[in-house]
Amino acid sequence: MMKILLTNDDGIFSEGLAQCYEALSSIGQVWVFAPDRERSASSHSLTLDLPLRATEIRNNWWAISGTPTDCVNLGVLHFMKGNWPDLVVSGINFGINLGDDVTYSGTVSATFEASILGIAGVAISQEMGIEVDLKRTAALSARIILFLKSKKLLENSTIFNINFPKGTPKGISFCHLGKRHYEESVVENTDPRGKRYFWIGGAPTHTEPEKGTDFEALLKENISITPLHLDLTDYEKLKICKEIEEELKGVME
Repeated sequence: MMKILLTNDDGIFSEGLAQCYEALSSIGQVWVFAPDRERSASSHSLTLDLPLRATEIRNNWWAISGTPTDCVNLGVLHFMKGNWPDLVVSGINFGINLGDDVTYSGTVSATFEASILGIAGVAISQEMGIEVDLKRTAALSARIILFLKSKKLLENSTIFNINFPKGTPKGISFCHLGKRHYEESVVENTDPRGKRYFWIGGAPTHTEPEKGTDFEALLKENISITPLHLDLTDYEKLKICKEIEEELKGVME
């Protein structure tokens, strides 16, 4: 059976985490290392200026006083040292992680850390609404993971970002990341002591999603699955730059 490290960014007591644990336990051995509180939008932050604390709340369930990235790092390099997981799963997150939002997401960033460590990662997020069934999402996630594994797609540093629609899924789409558009907004106000404070925000604007994107998949009430990687190199731009590399030497003179 697979050895699976499970984490999230909603915290150790999240219902999404509990449902995911139950479903994944049917396909592998699961260790849980999750933040002791909500860490949404923590991105790929690693705690370096404070010590981390780990509390075992039940067998192989650890609450970590850090970010999702900390949880993966501590789980793999310390608690599972010599017995590394085959897969890191992050979720089920309350709310979707589509397009540019993956760069902010603590849920997705946990899989980034897995990839850096040479382990495959799967991030699972759920669109919220009254029709949400986390038990169904967890069960489908386990089946999707088994499918990807059977196709040898969960090897080495592979990352998959999966998003579920709020209702019963009508299908599954492999797709690329789209572009989320927000209203640019910073709210300025004054606290009771007369000091200014700022609140960064801005609601998403309604735009027609690009064809083949994760946004389009969710709009069609499909499950979106997007393979990701951490190489941020712009290879087209690099090709152009290499052609003028000799000219750049003049800057050194």
